[in-house]
Amino acid sequence: MARTASRNIGQSIPRLEAREKVTGRAEYVHHLRLPGMLYGKIFRSTVPHARIKSVDVSAAQALEGVYRVVTIDDIREAIPHPYYGPAFHDQPILADGKVRFAGEPVAVVLAADPHIAQEAVGLISAEYEELPAVFDEVEAMSSDVLVHDVLKPAATFPDLKHLAGRTGTNVALDYHLLRGDPEAGFAAADHVFEHTYRSQQVMHIPMEPFVSVADAADGRLTLHTASQSPSFVRIEIARLLGWPENRVRVKVPYLGGGFGGKLYIKLEALVTALSLVARRPVKVALTMEEQFFMVTRHPCTFTIKSGVNKDGTIVARTCKVVWNGGAYADIGPRVTQKAGFTSAGPYDIENVEIHSYAVYTNRPPCGALRGFGAPQTAWAYECHMDEIAEALGMDKVAFRRKNLLQNGRPQATGTIVQDAALEQALDQVADRLNWNEPLDRGDGRIRRGRGIAVGFKGITAPTTSVAIVNLYADGSCGLYISTVEMGQGSDTVMAQIAAEVLDMDAAAIKVVHPDTDVTPYDMGTLGSRSTFHMGTAVRLAAEDARKKIAELARELGLPEGSNLPLPELFRRKYGMQAGNIIGTASFIPKYEKPDAETGHSRNATPFWGVGASGAEVEVDTETGHYRITKLVNVADVGTALNPKLVQVQLSGAGIMQLGFTTTEEMVYRDGQLTNGSLADYKIPTLLDIPPEFINEHVDSEQKDGPFGGKGAGESTTIALSPAIGNALFDAVGVRLTDLPLTPEKIFRALCEANGTPLAGE
Repeated sequence: MARTASRNIGQSIPRLEAREKVTGRAEYVHHLRLPGMLYGKIFRSTVPHARIKSVDVSAAQALEGVYRVVTIDDIREAIPHPYYGPAFHDQPILADGKVRFAGEPVAVVLAADPHIAQEAVGLISAEYEELPAVFDEVEAMSSDVLVHDVLKPAATFPDLKHLAGRTGTNVALDYHLLRGDPEAGFAAADHVFEHTYRSQQVMHIPMEPFVSVADAADGRLTLHTASQSPSFVRIEIARLLGWPENRVRVKVPYLGGGFGGKLYIKLEALVTALSLVARRPVKVALTMEEQFFMVTRHPCTFTIKSGVNKDGTIVARTCKVVWNGGAYADIGPRVTQKAGFTSAGPYDIENVEIHSYAVYTNRPPCGALRGFGAPQTAWAYECHMDEIAEALGMDKVAFRRKNLLQNGRPQATGTIVQDAALEQALDQVADRLNWNEPLDRGDGRIRRGRGIAVGFKGITAPTTSVAIVNLYADGSCGLYISTVEMGQGSDTVMAQIAAEVLDMDAAAIKVVHPDTDVTPYDMGTLGSRSTFHMGTAVRLAAEDARKKIAELARELGLPEGSNLPLPELFRRKYGMQAGNIIGTASFIPKYEKPDAETGHSRNATPFWGVGASGAEVEVDTETGHYRITKLVNVADVGTALNPKLVQVQLSGAGIMQLGFTTTEEMVYRDGQLTNGSLADYKIPTLLDIPPEFINEHVDSEQKDGPFGGKGAGESTTIALSPAIGNALFDAVGVRLTDLPLTPEKIFRALCEANGTPLAGE
């Protein structure tokens, strides 16, 4: 079970950066000003799909104070092949002959005054030859309207090197998994159930909008950027420029939120090109409204079919998951694969068939967002589980418990489930909901209900993390890692891990923020991987340093276990306060690429992300308005290395998913976003938090994790939406299948159920 708390591990040590942040001294890229710096403001497409006939920049260029107006033709002078992307090299730095979504960057105005640059944007005009567009993911699967004529796989990451896509279609990736014989399972089953569920397009809304500064000078490039993946940014920018990596430097201070949106290349390619063209430093900082055109979360249509016996055993399941990837693939193919292989849910089913498709459409690009596809798939399979249990007359918790995967059993891929506390998480939520006790169902117009859900996700693999521990001559320590502190508390947890090995206080360790000239490689701060991957690398690096301390003591002729303070060791070695001891380590977990035909893999994920949620609601049946009176989230985080940080991570993830469940949706009309501002796109506030908001972790251990720990940042996003959806059904007997769960949808469903359907959509 969980490791006994010690000097550092299991202690709620205050965040190392707390004082910097509360005093306003913390550095962010938005604060940065460089000598001679220009500001870039973006002119964007007003149509979703068109050939560019002309772009007139003459009036903008003539405005006093404008340094230059840049189009793709100018960028080609500096970067001959200006396309980028982690999965496909499909995204141009600026629109290249064609626009593929309304809001796509077409030109950039550069000026020393950002207000002048913004004024000049309004003076640019473009003429388009409009083309048919496709916006729905299911329609795009078979549409003759092609978003891309040619697919360009990037072959950057090992798990995506097999990518080819389907030429002549909008399908960027199709992932398939087959286990057993589903058709035979359906034929033998007592009951067969089939349902379709949809999730909507939403946005990350980091409170720090996207921002990057490039300074290209003397054959070197320095990027100051709000990025979750500085190592990847350096690799991709070096590839774009045809330069060695040592000519590209990427520096990342604190981030004001990321949630997956600031992964891979976002503004970095653009500011690099602009700085090369202008030969001056260039800063591009998006407005809150412009973020809606940068990257979003995949909408999804999921059809799920299950064969079930009378006793509640699920014997067969098929899943067809269609992901709306928008105009450019970003990391969508990985979402398609990783979320695809868990789309049958955390259940032990002998016969499974999964088809998961990444599809291009004429919407803004979709990429990574907290949960990495798992919340969309769990919305479907956990509502589906409730519908089956309801039809069979079974208790919803008992039905899930009967079918849950147990440790030691193979998941659909064939990967053996280990250290996944699925049943414990489900039972703990049920206990907090008093599931076995009667619920006051209400009367009159107010009806009450409760719901429960459980889910899991695979973790991105294979990925590499490298750490350096530097022990200074006075006994203090620097920890050099490229993990990005973006509010999740990674600096503190990494310091705790190193400190535990080195037998010092975490506060004595200085965590050096990502700087690719200084800090070693890390694949990225994403997918709940940092505690497990970088945490393991940090532990190994600290152990390497500790071995070197012991070697130094032996070299000095000291007896074994002499515990001489480190400063004294250095003084005896060098005759003064001098020298360093450097510990290094890298970590990459075992991984086996899924078989292209069957989807099978003996090591599909380094560990399992597990979360369960429960909700109690009360619904006004005359209006459809509802209130969540109790919300419970329980996660398996292995050993909680810092319980307070775990608790706030779980609550933050829960609040974010609450918004995606109840209010948030990017609404389009003819390809035009109609609510791209925080005045119209509603995120949760403190007033939206349920009066009972419980966030806990189970007593567990990830045996191969650092001191038993694993990631916590996404677990409570997975099952929250279906828990609320199931509670609404329990309250009023109508099933909503499309997110978000709005009062209008409930009211319309109630009217339909009462035989008085409303007109209109």
